[in-house]
Amino acid sequence: MDIAKTVIAITGMPGSGKALASSSAEEHNIPVFICGDVVREEASATKIPQTPENLGSLMLKMRAQYGADIIARRLITKINLVPSKTIVVEGLRSLDELELLREKFDVKLLAIHSPPTQRLQRLVRRGRSDDPKTLKEFNERDRRELMVGAGSVIALADQLIVNDSTIEAFKLKLTRFYEETVL
Repeated sequence: MDIAKTVIAITGMPGSGKALASSSAEEHNIPVFICGDVVREEASATKIPQTPENLGSLMLKMRAQYGADIIARRLITKINLVPSKTIVVEGLRSLDELELLREKFDVKLLAIHSPPTQRLQRLVRRGRSDDPKTLKEFNERDRRELMVGAGSVIALADQLIVNDSTIEAFKLKLTRFYEETVL
């Protein structure tokens, strides 16, 4: 284990506030790696249109073909190239990813929770190409996330932050977390 590096692994269901937690980390000069970017990079490399269905299927296919920890394995090389002692990995979804990161680094697992109705509203507003547009797509995405293990990872969190109020209140909680954890 490379104790010299601390990985703050952020987990949570889609729309819970993981991206905001990552941008808050960047404001504290902590480099961020996003698990979903690994899937989006694979989609680009294989010329797959980045729709919610395609990216979800591709994520499952990658895990089936290369192992449940494939996303973390692809990030480890990038993490090791960054000189920072603290790194954020956003979007951890499986116990296999968590175990692999724990083998290599000192991991602090942060879970972010938000009610489903708020998460759906945020995702629709965000409007990223892979975000759900309907309640049916939202529910399918939640089921897919839970199927790969997101719920188990959330359950093992060292810290839980509830994001059910204002952005300002959430940012304050995040700042406190980063200050207590690494700064």
